[in-house]
Amino acid sequence: MTDPNQPIEPEVTADAAHPEAEEQVVEAEVVDEAAADAAPESATPADGATAAGEEEAVGDAEVHPDTARADQLQDDYLRLQAEYVNYKRRVDRDLPVHKERAVHDLLESLLPVLDEIHLAEQHGDLPEGSPFRAIADKLEQVLAKQGLERVGVKGEAFDPNVHEALMHGAWDASDPELPSDATATTVVTVLQPGYRAGERVLRAARVAVADPQ
Repeated sequence: MTDPNQPIEPEVTADAAHPEAEEQVVEAEVVDEAAADAAPESATPADGATAAGEEEAVGDAEVHPDTARADQLQDDYLRLQAEYVNYKRRVDRDLPVHKERAVHDLLESLLPVLDEIHLAEQHGDLPEGSPFRAIADKLEQVLAKQGLERVGVKGEAFDPNVHEALMHGAWDASDPELPSDATATTVVTVLQPGYRAGERVLRAARVAVADPQ
């Protein structure tokens, strides 16, 4: 039982006994609050970069109509220019072929006229010195400059590439126009002359052929 006359000693708490611990707790709370305050500030640049990226994406999506139209016109121009370059190359490549074909078509259309001239020569209707003979000679000279050449001569060897054999007759050894040393089938009569221009045969010569004895 406690003596009421004994003086009461004050209670000593843990904080009073260890004032350094209380100071450490206070300092820890201050550090935590400073870290909490600093965290949002450190995240601010990332948020700002995200916002800037979103604004840039929106700016790219919203292209001005005039700019889009200019880009489309430029693409159309480049495509048209490429098509023209390809067309020009094809024209330059095919021009000689078309020119040669046109010349051959013209020469082929004049073959009936040359046939009439040839028949007139055989019948003696184009004597030397006559006006028609001069016209015929000039026409043949002009056509020769364009590459026209007559094929089918009596006495030459038969060539199926330039000759069309319509008759197969007997060999006449007394004919001076036939070669005496022939060993292959030979043209003995030219029924209708043929013509060629360069390497192209416009019409094969129609002939009669015979085998040498």
